[in-house]
Amino acid sequence: MKAWLAVCALLAGGSIAVAWMAGVVPPADELATYPLAWNAAGWLARPWTLWTSAWVHTSAGNLGGNLLAIAALAVLGAALRAGRAAAAALLVAWPAGVLALLLWPQVTSYGGLGGPIHAAAMVLATVVARRPSLKPLSPLLFAGMGLKLIAEQGWSHPVAFDPSWGFNVVYAGHLTSALAGVACGWLAGWFAPTPGRER
Repeated sequence: MKAWLAVCALLAGGSIAVAWMAGVVPPADELATYPLAWNAAGWLARPWTLWTSAWVHTSAGNLGGNLLAIAALAVLGAALRAGRAAAAALLVAWPAGVLALLLWPQVTSYGGLGGPIHAAAMVLATVVARRPSLKPLSPLLFAGMGLKLIAEQGWSHPVAFDPSWGFNVVYAGHLTSALAGVACGWLAGWFAPTPGRER
């Protein structure tokens, strides 16, 4: 449980630190050149951006909403007693979801906690699926995320303007991170202690 909370704290704390150091969040049109954001053309020269891009937000509202979501997932993970295996799965899914954006040439840059949030939710869904007492809830969690991803259609609309946020949202990042979360969560489950006894 402590490991899961530590990863969630890293996601949230890094985002707060980057916003504080920058003084303000970078404008959306400057994301491609922001040193901590992921850039499809230059990520090999800046591989750390596979992780640090999660900490870069283009509006205070987006940052605040994402921090609330990470806090909720931290609490849910604690309630589920998500252990080291789940935390490791999230640590791997975090950059994997970003790297998979190379499948869409339309996605030239990326930043924000949206991807890791989707990855974390799917890692927790796999934790639920492995717990006999909670297993009936698993289809609901997967179906809920499935409906959200179908509504966003990230595979055919990888980037789209969202008027409620006032900037382009990389829906492909939600899709790739959710899939990475499921894959890493299932793989991590092979190495996890007996369900209900994770630490």
